[in-house]
Amino acid sequence: MTTPPPPSPPARGRRRAPTRIERAAGRAAALQRPRVLLALLLLLALTCVMLLDGYLRAEVGGDQRVRTGASASDVPEDVLDGGPILTFPGGRATTVSVPDKTIALTFDDGPDATWTPQVLEILEEYDVPGTFFLVGSMVARHPDIVRDLVEQGNEVGVHTFTHVDLSYQSEARVTREIEQTQLALAGAAGITTTLFRAPYSSETDAIDDYSWPVYKKLGEEGYTSVFIDTDSDDWKRPGVSKIVEWATPEDGEGASVLFHDAGGERSQTIEALPKYIEKMKAKGYTFTTVSGAMAAQQPTGGPAGARTSGAEGAVARAADSDDALQAAHHRATGATLWEGRALVAAVAVAEWTVPALSVGLLVVGVAVMGRFGLMLILARRHHRQRNRRRFGWGPPVTGPVSVVVPAYNEKECIANTLRSLARSTHPIEIIVVDDGSTDGTAEIAESLGLPGVRVIRQANAGKPAALDNGVRHARYDIVVMMDGDTVFEPDTVRHLVQPFADPAVGAVAGNAKVGNRRTLIGAWQHIEYVMGFNLDRRMYDLLRCMPTIPGAIGAFRREAVLQVGGMSDDTLAEDTDITIALHRAGWRVVYQEHARAWTEAPGSLKQLWSQRYRWSYGTMQALWKHRGSLKDKGPSGRFGRVGMPLVVLFQVVTPLFAPLIDVFTLYSMIFIDFRSALLAWLAVLGVQLLCAAYAFRLDREKYRYLLMMPLQQLAYRQMMYLVLIHSCVTALTGGRLRWQKLKRTGEVGTPAGAG
Repeated sequence: MTTPPPPSPPARGRRRAPTRIERAAGRAAALQRPRVLLALLLLLALTCVMLLDGYLRAEVGGDQRVRTGASASDVPEDVLDGGPILTFPGGRATTVSVPDKTIALTFDDGPDATWTPQVLEILEEYDVPGTFFLVGSMVARHPDIVRDLVEQGNEVGVHTFTHVDLSYQSEARVTREIEQTQLALAGAAGITTTLFRAPYSSETDAIDDYSWPVYKKLGEEGYTSVFIDTDSDDWKRPGVSKIVEWATPEDGEGASVLFHDAGGERSQTIEALPKYIEKMKAKGYTFTTVSGAMAAQQPTGGPAGARTSGAEGAVARAADSDDALQAAHHRATGATLWEGRALVAAVAVAEWTVPALSVGLLVVGVAVMGRFGLMLILARRHHRQRNRRRFGWGPPVTGPVSVVVPAYNEKECIANTLRSLARSTHPIEIIVVDDGSTDGTAEIAESLGLPGVRVIRQANAGKPAALDNGVRHARYDIVVMMDGDTVFEPDTVRHLVQPFADPAVGAVAGNAKVGNRRTLIGAWQHIEYVMGFNLDRRMYDLLRCMPTIPGAIGAFRREAVLQVGGMSDDTLAEDTDITIALHRAGWRVVYQEHARAWTEAPGSLKQLWSQRYRWSYGTMQALWKHRGSLKDKGPSGRFGRVGMPLVVLFQVVTPLFAPLIDVFTLYSMIFIDFRSALLAWLAVLGVQLLCAAYAFRLDREKYRYLLMMPLQQLAYRQMMYLVLIHSCVTALTGGRLRWQKLKRTGEVGTPAGAG
């Protein structure tokens, strides 16, 4: 039976108006571009967050080198023998000592969330100010502590951003270390500072020819470099009494004294600090900040017209004010303030995001390994159960069935498809529904002259409408649905319909195979079909929550299809939609591994993207549409509470996180421990190879394709991640696409590789 042919094409010379499907495709392409860009931007943002977090933890750009034993021939003798405070007024190096009976109490390496608040509590209790030389990365991570520290009346100085030995660094790196720390201070406490202490520095006599240029450069920029007279060596954890003893100056001399409020376990420091303060006060010492010590040494008068500038000028101006103890501080304004706040905000995002991702990846990793184990166990059980000699669905199904072939511009494939059906060992009628093709697909189908073939023409309305049209015209109670680019083996239909001997079975999923597997892209999809799809279907079959009957090969009771309202166009994944609908109607859906169909997979990355985008987005639509099954009872509730969580976890969440595992692995290889990261990645790949090899064994496939699997994990999975992000963005922003047509070659002419 045929319907009237479509109208003749427009006369030559007139521009043909775009068809409905072409207009929809144009709108879809326009919508996709910004969403793809947004997906790429999201991936870039996550990568930047990881790099920022790694930079804060000195995993990225970290440098653990510490210079010792270098010459000091270029360093002036009066600097080497001078006091612990180094300034460069007028470009000339000058040192300042702490006044007698005065302690400039300094702390390095903070702030620390555990120890710095305890130090502040002790200083406040004894009404003692301190000078804290802060690491910029720690400031950005703990801005509230820095704010409290400054408000309490303590002074702060720069201790670089990542705690590196600046004598090894380039001039640009030195500038960056200082500027980033200043931005962190601006964002945390709204200030900048002119005080600086180099990591790993000690007394002035330790300045060498490599570090001296750094101090000169910073001095010319107005920084005051602060060294020490007395070191408590509390980082060695020698005991409380030793810390107090080593921090005590000799003979009533003033001193810049070093303690640490971070960088390790500091319980001895916390215990020693009150004892030290009490001891020094008993000896008649007073405590001040570095700026306070400089102000005390500032001459009270000077020549008329004398001017001071930089840090020394700030101290002079504050000498007679209440701000003398924090004279090095300057209020951050303008761009510095807002850039600092942006830095602190970015660090807060990184501090929250990376640990959350780590926990998420751990959960996903456990889930993936659990899934592999579950798949192996249930797939083996399924295979043994369905291949027992005594296994049967019931009396053999021998009656004729209807095969519906929806086709839109399938001129390359339709002949091979129909010829393969004509060789079927099971009695069938073939219904070709031409969905407004413009390439002569219907004419080719009719010209073959094959028995039992009917061609039905309809205006272009999409695949669901074409399938519904075919079901309405079907003469038999069992309807097989396939794609117009798919080839069946002679026994495919016979195997596919046998489960209908069980009256509870409403639909059967067949075993879809990639026919064009000779290319790299085809081989990757072949691995995915065998391992990801068919192994999954064995598991879902036993759990009675099959989520999808593949469009390439599926069989349905006509009664069941009509009961759920036919093929819906509410989603892009009409096959998933109707499968879930059948579960909700109480029908059982099973998997028949011996019913094989050979389909033409996308042959280019562009076509693959288009297909997988439709699949993933359509699956999300179908799950959302049937979310009510979560509250249902019976088979519908079983799918909602078993099948739906599994699909969400393993088809949405896990693929979304899986490439991030690769990103974390690459990050670890580059910045942390190459060998351990590589071994971990190879271990996961080994588990996947084991599962894939077992899946290939069950399907009797050749193992040589597994050689492509490592490259598949590196390249193919990243693309699938971007597709999934694209789908998620579309789902969140709203969007709708029609049935998309992939370019076909017709190369799947026979069941290549069968047997």
